[in-house]
Amino acid sequence: MNPISVVIPLLNEQETLFELVRRIDAASDRELCEIVLVDDGSTDGSWQTIEELAQTRGSVRALRFRRNFGKAAALAAGFAEATGQIIITMDADLQDDPKEIPRMLAKLGEGYDVVSGWKQHRFDPWHKRWPSLGFNAILRYFSKIPLHDFNCGFKAYRREVLEEIDLYGEMHRFVPVLAAARGFKVAEITVEHHPREFGSSKYGWSRIPKGFLDLATVVFLTRFRYRPQHLLGGLGGTLFFVGSVMLGLLICGWVWTRLAGYANPLHLHERASFFVSILLIVVGIQAFATGLIAELLVANAQPARRVYSIAQRVDPPS
Repeated sequence: MNPISVVIPLLNEQETLFELVRRIDAASDRELCEIVLVDDGSTDGSWQTIEELAQTRGSVRALRFRRNFGKAAALAAGFAEATGQIIITMDADLQDDPKEIPRMLAKLGEGYDVVSGWKQHRFDPWHKRWPSLGFNAILRYFSKIPLHDFNCGFKAYRREVLEEIDLYGEMHRFVPVLAAARGFKVAEITVEHHPREFGSSKYGWSRIPKGFLDLATVVFLTRFRYRPQHLLGGLGGTLFFVGSVMLGLLICGWVWTRLAGYANPLHLHERASFFVSILLIVVGIQAFATGLIAELLVANAQPARRVYSIAQRVDPPS
């Protein structure tokens, strides 16, 4: 078993792989560091290059997906394959610098469980940097974790962290948040970032709305995953209470205007507030009932199934 595993998800990065492995070897002890490459459905010659690497570098493990399943699935597969007690994740585009690995290991040695990279000086286009700044600020506010760059793929983990976290969708960006929610210690160090020399970015504008939807999911999971009724029941109870008070006041008005002999007594069906109060009561009951159902699902939850399918694999020689 290698003490350190470097997990690298990749998609169409044929030109960078030999140089990336060379840099990792230069920055770490080759005998103590295995490399796990996960080909997430590449359509270029990436897999052939990986097979060549496996012949020259003994501790290379590799998986090839049948199609593109996404970065979270690739990382989940890499984590399951890795044998190291410490796992480093980085991108394959040569923008992350492997020479930062010793600094990450040193930070872990200070008692932290997760060390996240901070690309303080980024060489990405503005349409990636600016939304990222806003996203990080919002996530920092809701998570209360003082990280500057949650999106950075260059991170180091102790194995026990990843054994307690399930990755799916786009949740790979939120591992520090999910880890902190379980009591693990999270730290950040600045890392050097290089301009992209080969290939093109795999992310576009569609990533922005998805990121904010995932943010809402993470806030829910970290605060209410095992107590959904605290959110849904609280919301339902509030709506039910407000609706009941409104309806009660309207009923009192209806009764009073008749007892007092008003010429134009209150007619409930003519008041929009009457229908709003009914709506609030109904929605409140539904939210409360949904919370109860969610509690039952949590209590009887089954382990998550894999969301990827492996076509080929390469193992180091025994």
